[in-house]
Amino acid sequence: MDFHVFDTYVKGKNGNTLHFDVITDKNDLEKAISFAKEWLKNIGEQDATITSNECRFCHTQSVSEEVEIEIMTNGYFIAKMEGCPK
Repeated sequence: MDFHVFDTYVKGKNGNTLHFDVITDKNDLEKAISFAKEWLKNIGEQDATITSNECRFCHTQSVSEEVEIEIMTNGYFIAKMEGCPK
C-alpha cells in the first residue's frame, strides 16, 4: 500500500524550526494539515502557524509495518526530522 508524505516546517514558540513529515493514507492536504495541528497541540505547540505554505505534499512511498499500523489506528504518522521533541 502506498502512503502520502507531506513535508512540514513550522516555527515553534521559542523561534526554532520544527521539521517533520505527516504520513497518511489519503492524499489530502487539508487532512494532513489537520493531523499536523493535532500533533503540534499534543507537543505544546498549538499556536504554531500551519497552512499550505508550511505543509506540502512531497511524495508517495511504502512504509514499514509499524508505521502502517499507526496510520491505520490514528490516521497518520509523524516522522520527526529536525527540531522536534524526542
